[in-house]
Amino acid sequence: MFTGIVEELGTVVSVIDSRLKIKADRVIKDLSLGDSVSVNGTCLTATSYTNKTFTVELSPETFRRTNFSSVEEGAILNLERALTANARLGGHIVQGHIDACGQISSIRQEGESIIVNIKAPKSLMRYIAEKGFIAIDGISLTIVKKFSSSFTVSVIPYTLENTTMKRHQLKDTVNLEVDILAKYVESLINSR
Repeated sequence: MFTGIVEELGTVVSVIDSRLKIKADRVIKDLSLGDSVSVNGTCLTATSYTNKTFTVELSPETFRRTNFSSVEEGAILNLERALTANARLGGHIVQGHIDACGQISSIRQEGESIIVNIKAPKSLMRYIAEKGFIAIDGISLTIVKKFSSSFTVSVIPYTLENTTMKRHQLKDTVNLEVDILAKYVESLINSR
């Protein structure tokens, strides 16, 4: 489990078949084999590591649900270590289980922040609620406005500077994870 508070930006050193080798500093410090790391919002298992890099393997399901099929050497990725039992929950409960990809359809300045509009699959829109949570590439963000097939988030300067959000452009594909609590509520209601 994660919080959606990105700890650092990592750089893809190599992409070989379904393996990514990622250069990092902070998430390497107490990493062990088999540990979960959120990589652009996707919960992945560290299969090997050195003092500067770690390697993860991507399953066919991960390729189907995420934007990893377009990740290349040199790509910058959001990284977060798994939540410990005594840590603060600064963002929201993020599982690292990507639901689908969305596409950035507009970016505009509003004061010091930017407002990003993301077109989402229809299947996810029922989980989107104004002032609710969403994880975009592993970043915990609050939904500002909901539309029929898209939603907006406001990104403050700190988040812009310390995540991949600064690098995104129109039509970029992003990983989306909706709030798990909404999915559980729906499941409970539908089981009656």
